[in-house]
Amino acid sequence: MKKRLLVTLLASVMILTNLAGCASDGGDTATNEDEPVVEERAVEEPAVEEPAEEPAEEPAEEPVTVTLGIWPEDTLVEDIAVHEGFVATLAETHPNVTYEPAYYRYAVDTFMPMVESGNVPTIFEAWFTEPQKLIKQEAVADITDQLAARGWLDAISPAIKELLSDANGRVYGVPRDAYALGLMLNVELFTEAGLVDDAGYPLYPTTWEDLAEKAVIIKEQTGAAGLCLLAKDNSGGWHFSNIAWAFGATLCVDNGDGTFTSNLASPEAIAAMEYVKSLKWEYDVLTADPTNEDWGTGFTALGTGAAAMYIGANDAVNQPTQVNGLPLESLALCAIPAGPGGQFSLMGGTPYMFSKDATPAEIEAALDYLVVFGKSPEVTEASIAGMRADNQNKADNGVPIIPRFACWVGQDILDAEAQIIEELGNVDTGMYQSYFDATKAGGLRTEEPGLTQDMYAELTKVLQAVLTDEDADTAALMETANSNYQALLDAM
Repeated sequence: MKKRLLVTLLASVMILTNLAGCASDGGDTATNEDEPVVEERAVEEPAVEEPAEEPAEEPAEEPVTVTLGIWPEDTLVEDIAVHEGFVATLAETHPNVTYEPAYYRYAVDTFMPMVESGNVPTIFEAWFTEPQKLIKQEAVADITDQLAARGWLDAISPAIKELLSDANGRVYGVPRDAYALGLMLNVELFTEAGLVDDAGYPLYPTTWEDLAEKAVIIKEQTGAAGLCLLAKDNSGGWHFSNIAWAFGATLCVDNGDGTFTSNLASPEAIAAMEYVKSLKWEYDVLTADPTNEDWGTGFTALGTGAAAMYIGANDAVNQPTQVNGLPLESLALCAIPAGPGGQFSLMGGTPYMFSKDATPAEIEAALDYLVVFGKSPEVTEASIAGMRADNQNKADNGVPIIPRFACWVGQDILDAEAQIIEELGNVDTGMYQSYFDATKAGGLRTEEPGLTQDMYAELTKVLQAVLTDEDADTAALMETANSNYQALLDAM
């Protein structure tokens, strides 16, 4: 009200001034200075109390639903309880978000039909061989802007970020972890076979010939298979590629111009396949039917004592132990054997990727879940609690707590992880020393380029043939696989 009064006074002054200006401009009007001047005074009206305005209510946030394709499988009851704790934590800060469990294991043959039907979980895990293909197929979401806003882009290991990026540098995923293949050992079977040193450490094989010879001793002394070799699905070709490198093979050549050349029929690759064939027909040290062995059954064979050795990695030590019952102290992980071409460890990993149909709000909520899970580069009270809960669950369930391969380059996150491992470590590091020594020695090699999963599929066909037919012509089979793979590369 006082403001209105001031405006009225100013307006009156301006009018009087203008009128006075007009009169003086004419020059004909005289001013009688003796005439009394009347001062106009504004009468202040009594202030009227205006009702106080109610504070505006913040609009409720739109409901968001996130489908967690990273949920543990039903048999991992304790793991599920940990994730339920993460959901409860987020319910306090994200009341508008519903997190729906949806266990999902990525598979090449089923993923694209899920994309087409709109049934891909908001967040899911794949393999490092897959992002480039999925990006080209426009099957996953671009999350560059969300990562940039959080400061995560520069925190990803550069080599891994390249795997998750398109030609324009746009990023489509974040790493869960990386791995390097090694050789898992059932220490109980090695002990029973007399293949341990005075300290009780297994005398692990250092070459592929050494592996065959030790596998024979194990089978003779224990009755168990010396090695579980995979030949059911693409995992067979995946493991075989690491054996082939040891024999000096390069299975696919990047021509540098966007094209690739298949090299499956090289003398070195054929020699590696002949070696695998000998494990069945000369040494007879494999499980009863390798064509029925896949990634999961391999861990079952190792964990239950059906096989003494199995190609595995640091990110899967829960499989023979928690999942298949092998006591914590009965697992060892050593360097993968060397061959005439040297010693190499295939390095790969698992990225978290996002449905192409996910909204920005859903992606943000899924990334928030990774923070609480301790799988982000952020070091906060919540993320450290998530890391500790994850590792405590491993300790409670007899899972080895060992270092993971670094995916994030920030020293703060690396230090936080190291501190938790030091606090909760539960294994004799001597059982893992040769593995970590080898992976630090420069023998890491990323998977072959150019339709890698298709290459694995062609190699698995050859594995199935040579392991079921003693008279199979290995060279001819590899020539056929080479032609088939090249046709796929050319079509790409």
